[in-house]
This record gives sequence, C-alpha cells and structure tokens, in this order.
Amino acid sequence: MKKPNDVIIRSVTKVAVLIIFTFAINLFISGHHYPGGGFIGGLTFASALILLFLTFDIETVRRNIPVDFKVMAAVGVLIALLTGVGSMLFDSPFLSQTFGYFNLPVFGKTELATAVIFDVGVALAVIGTSITIIMSIGDDR
Repeated sequence: MKKPNDVIIRSVTKVAVLIIFTFAINLFISGHHYPGGGFIGGLTFASALILLFLTFDIETVRRNIPVDFKVMAAVGVLIALLTGVGSMLFDSPFLSQTFGYFNLPVFGKTELATAVIFDVGVALAVIGTSITIIMSIGDDR
C-alpha cells in the first residue's frame, strides 16, 4: 500500500506541539496568581500529546515517549495527597500551604509555595488520566 504524503501535517504538528507545550507550561506557572494551574496546564499538555497521537501513529509516539501514563496518573494523585498530609504533620489543616520568599540567582526575589507541589501532582494526574482515556478509546485490540 502506498504511504500517504503527509509532510505538511507532520511539519505543522511539530511546530504546533512546541507552541502548545510552551503555553501549557505558562498556564501551569502563572496559575498561582492568575487563572491557570495544574489542571488546565495538564489538560493543555495532554492535548498536545493527543495531537501527536493523531498525526503520528500511537506506536511511534509510544516508542519516542516511553511513559506509562497510568503510573503517571497514580504518582500525580500520590503527590497531591502527600502535599495535603504533609501540612497535617505540622499541625495545620489538610491542604494548608506555606510559602516563603527566596533570592534565586537568575530570577531574583521569588515566592516559592507548597501549592506548586500540589499543582505538579494535579498536572501529572490530569495528563496521565487524559492520555490513558484517549489511548483506551483509540486502542483497537
């Protein structure tokens, strides 16, 4: 069977995925003070991966990104849960956050909060769950 000539869609996808990944990271980082955060950043990141699955076949993407997304979802939920339990170890209510200001070499005075760790867990859980659902829908076994 003749292979289709899909050079344009593959080239556009590579650029679009890079832009979507950058936007997802921006949404994740700005989520502490502006709309965004782990959930929407994770969904945006997952949408870029789904675009890769649609453009290239699933096996090619699995070979290039050897990640078990079920494990990623479980690790994300575990990180989010441990963030909440961690605050209880210091006699604070569940999911209480703490923050501090630090002088970082490149960024200068920066606020670092434990909510970022929670958002990392949420993002991993959302990416893992979304991709697992999409892959199970698209699996023809």
